[in-house]
Amino acid sequence: GGAEVPGSSAESPPWGGGTAPLAPSFPGATAAAAVSNRDRRRRTVDGRVARPVEVHVRAVWNGAVIAESEDTVVVEGNHYFPKESVDPAVLRPSPTHTVCGWKGTASYWTLEVDGRTNPDAAWYYPDPKPRAEQVRDRVAFWRGVTIEE
Repeated sequence: GGAEVPGSSAESPPWGGGTAPLAPSFPGATAAAAVSNRDRRRRTVDGRVARPVEVHVRAVWNGAVIAESEDTVVVEGNHYFPKESVDPAVLRPSPTHTVCGWKGTASYWTLEVDGRTNPDAAWYYPDPKPRAEQVRDRVAFWRGVTIEE
């Protein structure tokens, strides 16, 4: 199991349930099912064809764009933005960590925009496991952060 994700019990983490997942969330998936929208090659993943599409993606919270990029990686439905595409002015350190069986230990940031805070709304894997190397140096969002494509 993983560590409990702090916050309201009415809110589920982006991977579903109250703990980090031990495996990707759809049948037959593997960590290799992650898709980079910069990667234009067609790849077969467990018999399925992934068709990455380059698209401009933005993360918005409290009326502010907190990240934008054409190079996100989608894992379990979450866009992981390159860390250099995230506005560092909105990030505040958080002591929170959770564990995913196949990605490793996640660290979190709290977002602060116009005096409002969103605790642990951004997460990243500073040292992902080998199967999740595609999320290294990338940040994902939840807790009311809107992803716009």
